[in-house]
Amino acid sequence: MPPPVQSQRSPSPSQPSSKSEVSDLKLQLRQLAGSRAPGVDDSKRELFKKVISYMTIGIDVSSLFGEMVMCSATSDVVLKKMCYLYVGNYAKVNPDLALLTINFLQRDCRDEDSMIRGLALRSLSSLCVANLVEYLVGPLGSGLKDGNAYVRMVAVIGVLKLYRFSSSTCIEAEFPSILKHLMINDSDTHVVANCLSALQEIWSAEASASDEALREREALISKPIIYYLLNRIKEFSEWAQCLVLELVTKYVPSDTSEVFDIMNLLEDRLQHANGAVVLATAKVFLQLTLSMSDVHHKVYERIKAPMLTLVSSGSPEQSYAVLSHLHLLVMRAPYIFFSDYKHFYCQYNEPSYVKRLKLEMLTAVANESNTYEIVTELCEYAANVDVPIARESIRAVGKIALQQYDVNAIVDRLLQFLEMEKDYVTAEALVLVKDLLRKYPQWSQDCIAVVGNISSKTVQEPKAKAALIWMLGEYSQEMQDAPYVLESLVENWEEEHSAEVRLHLLTAVMKCFFKRPPETQNALGAALAAVAERVVNPPKQAVSVFADTQSSEIKDRIFDEFNSLSVVYQKPSYMFTDREHRGQIEFSDELGNLSIGGEPSENVVSAQRVDENDKDLFLTTSEKEEASGLSNNGSAYASPYDNSSASAVGSQTRAESEISNPTATGYSSQPASLGIEDLLGLGSPAAAPAPPSPQLKLNAVAALDPSTFQQKWRQLPVALSQEYSVSPRGVAALTAPQALIRHMQSHSIHCIASGGQSPSFKFFFFAQKTESSSTYLVECIINTSSANAQTKIKADDQSTSEVFSTLFQSALSKFGNP
Repeated sequence: MPPPVQSQRSPSPSQPSSKSEVSDLKLQLRQLAGSRAPGVDDSKRELFKKVISYMTIGIDVSSLFGEMVMCSATSDVVLKKMCYLYVGNYAKVNPDLALLTINFLQRDCRDEDSMIRGLALRSLSSLCVANLVEYLVGPLGSGLKDGNAYVRMVAVIGVLKLYRFSSSTCIEAEFPSILKHLMINDSDTHVVANCLSALQEIWSAEASASDEALREREALISKPIIYYLLNRIKEFSEWAQCLVLELVTKYVPSDTSEVFDIMNLLEDRLQHANGAVVLATAKVFLQLTLSMSDVHHKVYERIKAPMLTLVSSGSPEQSYAVLSHLHLLVMRAPYIFFSDYKHFYCQYNEPSYVKRLKLEMLTAVANESNTYEIVTELCEYAANVDVPIARESIRAVGKIALQQYDVNAIVDRLLQFLEMEKDYVTAEALVLVKDLLRKYPQWSQDCIAVVGNISSKTVQEPKAKAALIWMLGEYSQEMQDAPYVLESLVENWEEEHSAEVRLHLLTAVMKCFFKRPPETQNALGAALAAVAERVVNPPKQAVSVFADTQSSEIKDRIFDEFNSLSVVYQKPSYMFTDREHRGQIEFSDELGNLSIGGEPSENVVSAQRVDENDKDLFLTTSEKEEASGLSNNGSAYASPYDNSSASAVGSQTRAESEISNPTATGYSSQPASLGIEDLLGLGSPAAAPAPPSPQLKLNAVAALDPSTFQQKWRQLPVALSQEYSVSPRGVAALTAPQALIRHMQSHSIHCIASGGQSPSFKFFFFAQKTESSSTYLVECIINTSSANAQTKIKADDQSTSEVFSTLFQSALSKFGNP
């Protein structure tokens, strides 16, 4: 029977012209189903391609299921593959149609061609239909015993698919024991690797419910199995080698000689062309030698060269991944990389994310012997067309200077930056010069001579303007025009929207007044007229150390997760895996699902939006420290008075709010002007002593429903925002929110909502006066890794907020004490 004549129409290959097109395909497939004429397979291929094309773009061609199955009776492997693809797609969504495939798939599992046997078994095990499980056990058992390695390899993966779909059927058929036998005795390494992967998943899942499975899982990392796999590792594919090496990291050698045996056996894996194999081998070396400090540092030297080779020979994506791992090693042992700093020089064609990471590494490996060369290279990047990279390079120069390496040469370079006619270069250099002067006051004359020539009108960035103002106030005696520059800035007070700049300006004018009173009198009067007098002298935290803000605990956690995305992201996995580990807590219009009182903290509200005050909980550790102004000014170079967050000190936040709104603190213009007269009138009576702090008693049985709490929280302004340290005993005791909730309740401070997991916990507390219905609301965020607590207090009666804050801080300080 000759092939039927094709239709004269020429429809689009990806879109049928009408519903009749599918009907035409069905008719043509039916005519070809039983044909044995020459060229019939070519005709089937064309029709199958159309069917697959329609299926791919989402057109329903399930009505052709029967005809496709009938046309599958062929020895053409390409036709078989297309038919299996079609069957696998529609069998999952229509189990009734899947029954039609059983006979021909089981028949193909017994085909003479091993390729067809393997493809049919893979398709049969991928159907995932409940009523077809019983038909899968037999073909899988035969496939595991097949003489062809490809069929056995497919059968092993089929066993894993069966376990995922029906674990009881897989265990009852004793497939795990068969896989164990194949893993130890099969001659094909692909089969061995698949068996290892399948058994790891099966026994790990079964270990919680079965002691036997637990023993089998532990047997995988026994000495016989580990040595058997290591002796054959050269035969494995790259993926299989990584699988074996990951298993070896879990093995605990019996003595040091065994450690050296394993390392000698894997020595050549460090020279492998595949980056994944090299990193996996490096992880084995690092893990095996953790308890051998001398050998551990020698391992750094050994794995350094292969990893540097990967950086220069791979794609930008691979280079970044390897650089991230090198960065982790550099942070742990920078001295090992002192002589290799040139490998971290930036290339012109590298993407910005690679350059940024290299700049961090150059900063880390700088020492007395290489500082000049590194700084010279970094200064070249300051003129880079990529502005963010240029900024980062200038910051890197400043960070090296703060490490006390060859400061003389670096100061000269920074002063040259100030003379460049680029706004962003000048801005970054001003911030760095300010930090250098704070640490090295002896360089003030050289720096001030150059800074004095910079016009304040050309500096627009808030951090740079704040740095310039700080220097004008701090060195007003050496800068001849300082009072007049400050006066011009005060005149533009209303146009200045940055609270950081306003605070620095107010402080600088006051400093200048004490040094040069006649010239600064007008500027100080104008400044004090704009703000309350009590803003002038807030407590501020001295900056004594410029250090990496990432805690050693976090770094160790990242090191434990070597060869994973944790190293690339520079965060432990719990910080970016799922919502549960991010410890979020949200408010919505209904607080019925909040963790109320002493209930478990995981009952967190499912909200549609997050209150603005709650957003900081979702920040990472480094982002929180940057936002709070404690991590060396956000980038390690700016002023400590950073208004981008909740303030480093509570009183400073109040100061900033008072600058923006002079009436917020309740001090009228009359006392402010009175203060000016006292200060500038050169004669005033002695200040009256401060009245004693009022006593405050809290209601031990206070009650507040969630909806009222939410309403008050959104309506009331923030009265106080503070940050203080948590005692080591308190950090140790805070393993779950419940411990702190019970402790605070014993001090008449009640919890209405809580959430989070270590290291970040968040609580919402409330308290009430005993003699009235006045309520205090508290948001408290505690980070156990940094031992810091951040609080925001809102109150019906703001006049007693400070007294309540003292009570709250006292109660928190006692947490964890016996």
